[in-house]
Amino acid sequence: MIDRHLHRSFSVVVCAYTEERWEDILAAVDSVRSQSMPATETLLVVDHNEALRARLLARYASVSPADGGEVRVLANAGPRGLSAGRNTGIAAARGEFVAFLDDDAVAEPDWLRYLAAGYGDPRVMAVGGRTLPVWVSGGRPDWFPEEFDWVVGCTYRGLPPGKVRVRNVLGGNASFRRTAFDAAGGFATGIGRGGDRRPLGCEETELCIRLGRALPRAVLLIDDRAVIHHKVPAARARFGYFRERAYAEGLSKALVARSVGAGKGLESERRYATRVLPAGVARGLRDVVRGRGRRRGGAARAGAIVAGVLTTTAGYLVGSARVRRGPVTFASGPITPADAPVRV
Repeated sequence: MIDRHLHRSFSVVVCAYTEERWEDILAAVDSVRSQSMPATETLLVVDHNEALRARLLARYASVSPADGGEVRVLANAGPRGLSAGRNTGIAAARGEFVAFLDDDAVAEPDWLRYLAAGYGDPRVMAVGGRTLPVWVSGGRPDWFPEEFDWVVGCTYRGLPPGKVRVRNVLGGNASFRRTAFDAAGGFATGIGRGGDRRPLGCEETELCIRLGRALPRAVLLIDDRAVIHHKVPAARARFGYFRERAYAEGLSKALVARSVGAGKGLESERRYATRVLPAGVARGLRDVVRGRGRRRGGAARAGAIVAGVLTTTAGYLVGSARVRRGPVTFASGPITPADAPVRV
């Protein structure tokens, strides 16, 4: 049960980059301002889009901080991309804790309260939650395996349920102590997403592994009661995107392994590949035999799992070959916009 008297100071960072998501951005901010445990502030960080920033400034100029917390609109102070946008939000945050919400997601009313409840132990440096897909096309495609919901930025089958310790939280639904960034630096640029470029990821994985190295006693948790709902447009429910995102994940994992070492960088992935995915293939084939309702897509889901594994592996091999050809560095800051980048 949630402690109804619990209150911690949270800054919520929402990074935005395109006016095409205008209604989604407003819905994300509204969901933060409607929390049962109010946020101290919502920081809207706009990624090198002055038209969008001006429009958001005008939209929130008259919003009262007394009703749901202050809304501050900021320009990304670093290079284009999600990592630098998040770092800009971290640098500006006034809260003891910094939470991140995707600009095309909405949080359930107790989202922040459940995240806050995880910080009772001072060793806890990060708490994440559960992200559920909202399929714009009307429902999950029959061929799309739940084991690959990470492709669309959501919690995937295979993650342990409940409130559990993890290697890394998932960036679109996560929170950190402000002091975690003082110890480990910010999100590394050069790994994650950058607007409309290839859909790379893993920046939160790299940060969490680096955090564990900086603070060996640090605890990272996921509490699946801290729920957000993430919009999945029709274009991302197609096999072409599935394949592209899986390939990009392989490239990203190679960069993470180069940054933090293959041992920690691929520790969770080995368990996922050897236990979760074979079970998913077997489940799909069982559904073929049963052949009822949505289970008719069992063969396609089993095939998608195999294709996803092969494509991700190909991306990893290509990425590994690239990093072997020359030195690769990533900026792990800045924590304040004026800081010089730290190479990892």
